[in-house]
Amino acid sequence: MKGNTTGLIERYWQDFKIQEEDLEFIYNYLLETEIPLTTEELVSLLVKERIRREKETLRKKQESAGAIYYPREVYSIGQVIQFPVLNWEKGKVLQIRPGYNPELPPFQVMEVQLESGEMKSFAMGLDAHALNDLPVQIDEDTLFDEKTVFSQFGVILQRRIEEQLSSNPDLVRIAGRWFPRALLVDIHVGHLNLAEAILEMEGGGPLPTRVLMEQLDLPKDVNPKLIEFSLNLALQEDERFDEVGPAGKILWFLKRMEPQDVQTPPVYLQYTPQPYDQQQVLPLLEQFEGSVVDELDTQICPKVGEEEATLALLYPHFRSGTLPLCDAFYRFFPTAYESPRVQFTFVDEQRGEKFSGWVVRPFRYVYGLRDWFLKNECIPGSLITIRRGAEAGEVIIRANRKRPTREWMRTVVIGSDGGIVFTMLKHNISTLVDERMGLVISDQNALDQVWQSSKHRSSLKNVTRAMMRELAKLSPQGHVHAQELYAAVNVVKRVPPGLILSILLESPWATHLGDLYFRFAEISESEE
Repeated sequence: MKGNTTGLIERYWQDFKIQEEDLEFIYNYLLETEIPLTTEELVSLLVKERIRREKETLRKKQESAGAIYYPREVYSIGQVIQFPVLNWEKGKVLQIRPGYNPELPPFQVMEVQLESGEMKSFAMGLDAHALNDLPVQIDEDTLFDEKTVFSQFGVILQRRIEEQLSSNPDLVRIAGRWFPRALLVDIHVGHLNLAEAILEMEGGGPLPTRVLMEQLDLPKDVNPKLIEFSLNLALQEDERFDEVGPAGKILWFLKRMEPQDVQTPPVYLQYTPQPYDQQQVLPLLEQFEGSVVDELDTQICPKVGEEEATLALLYPHFRSGTLPLCDAFYRFFPTAYESPRVQFTFVDEQRGEKFSGWVVRPFRYVYGLRDWFLKNECIPGSLITIRRGAEAGEVIIRANRKRPTREWMRTVVIGSDGGIVFTMLKHNISTLVDERMGLVISDQNALDQVWQSSKHRSSLKNVTRAMMRELAKLSPQGHVHAQELYAAVNVVKRVPPGLILSILLESPWATHLGDLYFRFAEISESEE
């Protein structure tokens, strides 16, 4: 669609830029209403305001651009006319002559030269004509329709408005809502100290802002929404407090009373990034089977259903009581506008028991499951299923338990020297297990010592080679599946699957046999 006098150019909203007039409108609106608003709400208001301004501008432009063509009207030579049926192109009347049609009453024909240079003939003085009733309304342009604009361009507009407002010192934001700094109520250190004491008495939290307000000596003659927003901002800017509520809900927690493993990743999840060719290993990553999820490797994330998702438990997450998050898994957990940590409630699907969980957004994992893993007799490789709860802020979790059966399992045995040995032993298994990822740990305490020892700090290449040697002993052909090796290496060192594949492809002691299978070759260090 090209530009015209009654509509917006097609890229108007795509190329939308915030103007000073827009910022003034937003600021004045917030001042007048004294109600904090989300970015989405501000976009809706601004779209309405922009449409109003553009309609007014276009009406004035239309009025000054010349007469509008209707067949019933009579025009004169030299007159400039706008033609709605030609996308509002203008033209100048050059000649007028009598028209002839035996089925019509007398009328005239004007010869018009359009802006494009084209000559066209138009009837005039003709009362009975369909174009006399053609509605000429700016409102008909879909780019002037608020719902259409918001549905098609809402995400773009929200991002651009947030970029502008974030750099505006006159506005502040808390939990996704904006407000003028000039209207904030003074919250002094005494209020914050008392808030800390209240939260401490509640085990650290979480508590909503209004519960804190009820116990603080705050002004009674001020709009409660102003007080609530001001307190939220003061708490947010004080390092003692952490906002842990999901999007749309503000909950406060004392940071010093949060579990340590939601502040910083537990040792079993800590990883120092190492460079490798991600494109080289991508075809192999795509062949990983089952429900492998790894927060360190954004290239691997299984397809999940709308209702629930299942993943295979990797040892570091089993030991830490965590679940990894990939992009497709985030929708099953509460999220937040800004909070790095979000507290929510797990619900055991089979027992109905409820317990706290934490989404640790900066490090892409969910914390709070160690006791639950042990209670449900999970092992590394157990299949865990999650789905949204009926209540907001709840996530239903299932261990996929089954009748215990004795099964041959790869078993991790820790030698007296701290070395890792893999063997096949029979164990009672009480959950469904991914056959590539399933492992049994013979001595958890001894394995914990390995993570603390110098062996744990061996190079990843050496660890991968040692684990591949052990797994090769369990195969008559000496073949090792890369997914099994990935699970094995992570028993002693946190590492993403792509990096392990890169080492395999580049090491002389590993021969790629096709698909995800490799053959281990014992060679001396001098041969490497």
